[in-house]
Amino acid sequence: MLRSLATIFGDSLGDNLGWGAIVAFFAGFIIAQLCKFLLGACTKEGRSGMKDIRSAIGYLMRSGGMPSGHSAGMMAITVYLGCYYGFLSGIFALAVATTGIVLYDATHVRYAVGEQGEALNKLLKKSGETELPVVEGHTMLQVVVGAFLGIMVGLGVFFLVAR
Repeated sequence: MLRSLATIFGDSLGDNLGWGAIVAFFAGFIIAQLCKFLLGACTKEGRSGMKDIRSAIGYLMRSGGMPSGHSAGMMAITVYLGCYYGFLSGIFALAVATTGIVLYDATHVRYAVGEQGEALNKLLKKSGETELPVVEGHTMLQVVVGAFLGIMVGLGVFFLVAR
């Protein structure tokens, strides 16, 4: 019974490096968000948005911007899974498909929604109505930089964990 549960939920004895995948994802995401925060702190726009600790934390957690945290995290876990399970494995194929959806969403869907939100807020402001919060998407460059960062993080985590 215990052995069959281990097969369903992951055999921690036989698969003791699989946890590195979640480490790779969070490392990629956190490093990208920290880079975004540091880049923002170096720009006039970013500094004006970080007046106190609360607004600085908000800037750290915001969506959009350079680099894409979602792209970095997803690419890191995908690369890690490819290195660990093999680039012809089913889990790697699933990771590639999921990462493709996330990257497409960041550059197309979320970006378009952000642009439409800005246009809608201009109309609301003109008519004296309250503006809506706008969630930013990413430009292609932001996604590519995030993906490249994720590749580096995924490889780094794999080589640190697998030794």
